[in-house]
Amino acid sequence: MTLLCSLSSLLLSTATAALPTTDPRADVAEIAALDRALDSIRAESISADLYFVASDEMEGRDSPSKGLRITARFIRARLQRLGWTPGAKDGYFYEYPLPMSRVDAAACGVTFAKGDSKGDSADKLVFGTDYTFSERGQSEYTKTGSVIFGGAMSEDDVEEIEFEGHWILFRQGEGPTWRRTSAARRAGALGMLIGPAEDGAESMRARIESMTATAIAGRIGSRRRSWPQLYVSDQAFERLLARAGRSQLAAGDELGIELTERRATVAEDMMLENVCGIWPGTDLKDEVIILSAHYDHVGVTGGEIFNGADDNGSGTCGLLAVAEALTHYGPMRRTIMLMWVSAEEKGLLGSAAWTKNPWLPEGMKAIANVNIDMIGRNAPAQLHITPTSEHDAYNGLTKVAERNAPLEGFPVLGSADAYWNRSDHANFSRNMGLPVAFLFSDVHEDYHKSTDTPDKIDYDKIRRVSRLVVRMLHDLQADQLDL
Repeated sequence: MTLLCSLSSLLLSTATAALPTTDPRADVAEIAALDRALDSIRAESISADLYFVASDEMEGRDSPSKGLRITARFIRARLQRLGWTPGAKDGYFYEYPLPMSRVDAAACGVTFAKGDSKGDSADKLVFGTDYTFSERGQSEYTKTGSVIFGGAMSEDDVEEIEFEGHWILFRQGEGPTWRRTSAARRAGALGMLIGPAEDGAESMRARIESMTATAIAGRIGSRRRSWPQLYVSDQAFERLLARAGRSQLAAGDELGIELTERRATVAEDMMLENVCGIWPGTDLKDEVIILSAHYDHVGVTGGEIFNGADDNGSGTCGLLAVAEALTHYGPMRRTIMLMWVSAEEKGLLGSAAWTKNPWLPEGMKAIANVNIDMIGRNAPAQLHITPTSEHDAYNGLTKVAERNAPLEGFPVLGSADAYWNRSDHANFSRNMGLPVAFLFSDVHEDYHKSTDTPDKIDYDKIRRVSRLVVRMLHDLQADQLDL
């Protein structure tokens, strides 16, 4: 224990030796404050938090989701317990609207009738019972056309079939490849009617759950997803063939059926939350350093929970460790804001909302952002940063990180410049013109998979990255900063 304390003191002395002699922090009290803060960051505490944040009960923290809301309230409770000041206008939650849409199941439907039958009553396919479709929350439309049999849609078939204005009917497993389907689409086919595979009922149930859930409105009705692919039940498939009155069909044959599909959606705004806490400064309190990490992940897909332990449970819990460390440090000269942002996985939406319409207490101004994302995997000494000296945005924040990183077991910071636009720091730079630094341990084999679980995390690595962030904050309290 004595040896470790002596070594810690030596490292701290080395770190502070480079500070200007006029720096008011260069005294025993300030060094003791840093020592207390660093010692408070413990791997076992980070582990306890992460096993909650990335638990199955949080269901992958999708934006929006119940798991995301629970995580936000867990973070808020910690900030309240630690005595952090609320960092949003009306509390700890900075709220912003997210335009959403979902399929209106009752208004969707398919009708079909024998084209040459005068007054023949139309038959109906009920959404969710007889059919579903592949795209979640697609735009509203009505499409009508005749039905042709696609068969296996071989390359020869694709060249010979007249697709324009027709629906294509085929049984899954016998139908076309994606390339041939694209050819049919380019040729003007209205869409596809696909008979289910052996797991058709189970697949249909999964699609219905997806269809009737909400989706981000900005992704609804995109040109890339505007071509209907209807998955019909076995019974519905046979009804279509029976309506045609033909038992033998070849690729390209018309069934003599006129079919109409109606698609309808319901628009609604969902409110999402960034969790914000403020640690007020002293004589330079109007200058605010923002630390950020996204606390969302991608939710549940195909019944599998994507826990997001490293992405970004690691950064989320790293910020919680920093929050506690600052209570041991005491007030710094500059104000520190911690921000856990939502909807990063949806396109950096949470940080975009804040940086386009920021809120800080009156008189305060943001001066820098340090963002952490995926800091709990790969080799113990592996840590990357952007911007590096090779990047146009290279700044004093990176220099501070480079100076302090060896003290926490990261001899050389690698380059994360390839990820400049991939996490929330990008919005602080792009929308506010702030100097930023992004700490990142790189992707791995479990990236965006259900196998990104808490048992695979290097908790000591998160501890050391969190300590590095505290060291950076300590070094960012001088009278004048070169950022």
